Amino acid sequence: MGLAIVAGARLGTAHACATCFGASDSAMAQGMNAGILSLLGVIGFVLLGIASFSIILAVRSARSSAAARVVPDPRPVEWAGTRNR
Repeated sequence: MGLAIVAGARLGTAHACATCFGASDSAMAQGMNAGILSLLGVIGFVLLGIASFSIILAVRSARSSAAARVVPDPRPVEWAGTRNR
């Protein structure tokens, strides 16, 4: 609490960064743009991984449910030696 009062009571001017001030061609603005693009790339990569994992699970689930729906042959199984009786 005391630190906030001291920081608020400090007299001086506030300096905006180059992007906020409007110099979009400065090195600071280019660095910020590169940082934003790299973070968007990381987020896109993670989302792509989650989406591909979900698709893999859906395909495997469809395959297993299709295999479970296979109807066995309705004819009774004839064991060896039961036909002659």
